[in-house]
Amino acid sequence: MRRPRWLSRTLVVLTLVSLTQDAASELLYPLLPLLLTGVLAAPPVVLGLVEGAAEVTAGLSRYVAGRWSDRRGRTVFIGAGYGLAAVGKAVVAAATVWPVVLLGRVVDRLGKGVRSAPRDALIAASVPPEALGRAFGFHRAGDSLGAVIGPLLGLLALAATDGDLHRALWWAVVPATLSALLVLLVRERRPVPAPVLPAVPATDQAAAPPVPRNPVPALPQRFWRVATVLVLFAVVNFPDTLVLLRVMELGVSTTHVVLAYVLFNTVYTLGSYPAGRFADMLPPAVVYGAGLVAFAVAYAGLGLVDGGPWVFVLVAVYGLFPAFTDGVGKAWVSSLVPDGVRGRAQGVFQGLTSGAVLVAGLWAGLLWDLGPGQGVVPLVVSGVLAATCAAWLLARGRMAA
Repeated sequence: MRRPRWLSRTLVVLTLVSLTQDAASELLYPLLPLLLTGVLAAPPVVLGLVEGAAEVTAGLSRYVAGRWSDRRGRTVFIGAGYGLAAVGKAVVAAATVWPVVLLGRVVDRLGKGVRSAPRDALIAASVPPEALGRAFGFHRAGDSLGAVIGPLLGLLALAATDGDLHRALWWAVVPATLSALLVLLVRERRPVPAPVLPAVPATDQAAAPPVPRNPVPALPQRFWRVATVLVLFAVVNFPDTLVLLRVMELGVSTTHVVLAYVLFNTVYTLGSYPAGRFADMLPPAVVYGAGLVAFAVAYAGLGLVDGGPWVFVLVAVYGLFPAFTDGVGKAWVSSLVPDGVRGRAQGVFQGLTSGAVLVAGLWAGLLWDLGPGQGVVPLVVSGVLAATCAAWLLARGRMAA
C-alpha cells in the first residue's frame, strides 16, 4: 500500500521521538502533585509556581530557538532539546526538596522549548501546505499515545518498587534517553542559500543604495491577530497538575488519579488526527473553538461536582480540548506565515503562550491556597472565560467559511 504523500519520513520519525519522550514525561507528570504536596510537603501554590516557571522557561527558549533555527538548521536544536529533557527528569527523580523539583522541571522544559518550535517548523516544511492539519494531528496523536503509555508505566513502576516514588520516577529516564537517541534518524533538507549579489564597482559605490544584509521579514498581521486571541485564552489555562490536584480533592485514590490521566490522554490521542482533518476542511477557528467548548464544560464541571463517576466523564471531555487545539493551533500558525519564518512564528506563539500559562498557574495556585475546596473558583472562572472565547472563535469561523 502506497504511503500518503503527507506522511513524510521526517513526520514519522519525529512522531516516534515525541511518543517516547511523552511516555517519559507523562510517567512523571501525574505523580508530581503527590511528590510535591505529599512526599515533600509543599503547599498547592508551589505546584502553580513549579509548572508556571517551567512553562515560561520553555516559552523564552522557544522564541530564541525558533528564530535561530530558521537560519542555522533545526535538527541540532531538536537533539539538544530532547537531551536536556532527559537530564531534567533525572534531576526530578533525585529531588529531596521542592526547589530541586523546580530546577529539574525548568531544565526539562528548557529542553522542550529548545526543541518545540524547530521541530514544528521542520514538520510543516516536510508536508504539503494543504495537509498541515493532518500532519500535526498525526504528530499530536503519536505524542499523546506516549502520554497514555507513560502513566501506565508509572503504575507499573510504583508496583515494582513497592510504592517508592523516587525509585519509580527514575523509570522515566529510560524512554527519555531513547527519545534523544532517535533524533539521530532525523534528516533535514537545508534551505537553498540566497544568491550572492554582484559586487558594485568602486566608481559606482557612492551612488548605489545600501543593500540590507539578510533582511528578516516581519511576521504578518494575520499571524498577530490569531496569536493574540489564543494567548489571551492561555491566561485562564492553568497547568494540568492543578486539575489533577482537584481530582485528588474529590476523593479519588492515587491509582485512579493516574488512570483518570490515562483516560484523558486516550481521548486526546483518538481525537487528534480527526481534529487535524477537520482543520484541513473547515476554518481552523471553528475547530479550535470546539476545543474550547470542551475545556469550558470540563473545567466548570470539575469545579461544581462533588465526586463520583462524573469526575471521569469530565476528565474524558477535557481530553477533547488538547485534541482540538494543540495540533490545530500549530497548523493554524504555520499556515499564516512563509516557511522561512515558521520557526520564529512558532517560537513567538509558543513563547507567549507559555508566559500566559505562568500567569494562569500563579493566580490559580494562590486562589487554591485560600482553603479547602478553593479550586472551585479558578476552575469555574476559567470555564466561563473559555466559553466566551469559544463563542468569539466560532462566530469568526462562520464568517470565514
